[in-house]
Amino acid sequence: MAEQSTPKTPVSETSVPKTAVPKAPAPKASPKEGVSGSGGSRGVVSRRRLLGTAGATGLALGAAGGAAGYAAAPAADRTALLNSVGADEVMFHGKHQPGITNALQAKGHLVAFDLAAGAGRKEAAALLRRWSATAERLMAGEASANDDTDVARDAGPSSLTVTFGFGHSFFARTGLQKQRPIALDPLPDFSSDHLDKARSNGDLWVQIGANDSLVAFHALRAIQRDAGRAAGVRWQMNGFNRSPGATTRPLTARNLMGQIDGTRNPKPSESDFDRRIFVPEAGDPAWMAGGSYAVVRRIRMLLDDWEKLSVKDQENVIGRRKSDGAPLSGGTETTAMDLEKTGGDGKLVVPINAHARITRPDENGGAAMLRRPFSFHDGIDADGVPDAGLLFVCWQADPLRGFVPVQRKLDRGDALSPFIRHESSGLFAVPGGVAKGEYVGQKLLEG
Repeated sequence: MAEQSTPKTPVSETSVPKTAVPKAPAPKASPKEGVSGSGGSRGVVSRRRLLGTAGATGLALGAAGGAAGYAAAPAADRTALLNSVGADEVMFHGKHQPGITNALQAKGHLVAFDLAAGAGRKEAAALLRRWSATAERLMAGEASANDDTDVARDAGPSSLTVTFGFGHSFFARTGLQKQRPIALDPLPDFSSDHLDKARSNGDLWVQIGANDSLVAFHALRAIQRDAGRAAGVRWQMNGFNRSPGATTRPLTARNLMGQIDGTRNPKPSESDFDRRIFVPEAGDPAWMAGGSYAVVRRIRMLLDDWEKLSVKDQENVIGRRKSDGAPLSGGTETTAMDLEKTGGDGKLVVPINAHARITRPDENGGAAMLRRPFSFHDGIDADGVPDAGLLFVCWQADPLRGFVPVQRKLDRGDALSPFIRHESSGLFAVPGGVAKGEYVGQKLLEG
């Protein structure tokens, strides 16, 4: 859990930080203008460009459709409303879906949907078309097409990403069993599992992330409303990370155990990154080209037990210093761990069952996954114990070569296991990104 983490800075080819120079205002849209069948936006006023308020413009805000209610503000006012965090925009279109290689966001929502009774391939295609159009608009800082809630009317894109995936059960529901990837076969049982089936799996999965809580919630409501009668929520989980700008320089995230969580994440600059994380263009099935597989696990941390340990004992469980994430064998956070180093007592400095030792790719036949988690805290349970931990999300080209071998090894003797509990699980096929005019999953649903 602590040995691989997300990149410290945005690395996706789709991530485009906005400059301080405002764009020219777009023409005001008619309330009836919406999203074209191609999935692009048309005649829609951007929140980033038209952030009017009654005080700033002297105009009364209309109560009509979402896009029509946004009035133009002077360019200086528009610029002043957003700092760099609010103005940062991630592109919806690209080789890969957003929300995979982008830097961790401050707020996240993970949602699984099941198709409604009687809904099949046709309804699923219409739903993914709606969802893709909505995601494109919201990620650009625009209002949703249908009765926008105005929750984020004075916010920018705030690095919003919306990512879509398909669960194992989706293919039987839509008559597409022959297109179901072998890599989507159910995960094996693990000894640390205490899984709640009601909060596991699902036909469809959506990951929402943003650096503003209102922007993330706005997207969540839009996606839920767009589902209409085609699908219903199976489960929803909410998470958080450190806010951008909270530290003077980018730092690897800490989890709720206080540990620096994941120094050894694969980096996009590495020559084999794409091979490990994304399905190749010539992969099987063809509709997954450029896609990836997401393993989603709700891992509860038994914090009362963990916090009873001394810092030294906690460090021995992980294999790294709590203060700076450096390996117990010495150096800094990024120093290579010396697995053979012994202390004056002749014992290994990094214990044989330390979490960081067990999860190393070179200790697992090169198995690697890109971890992109959120922390969660859902209050105190009936026993007075914090219901808190990690919404573990990891990405790989093949979970049977990424997540599964590492988790099997952790099952055989990870020192961290007594302090965590896996309470829900899901595996989802996340197809590649789409071009302008396409929707996510189109190659599967119309192929």
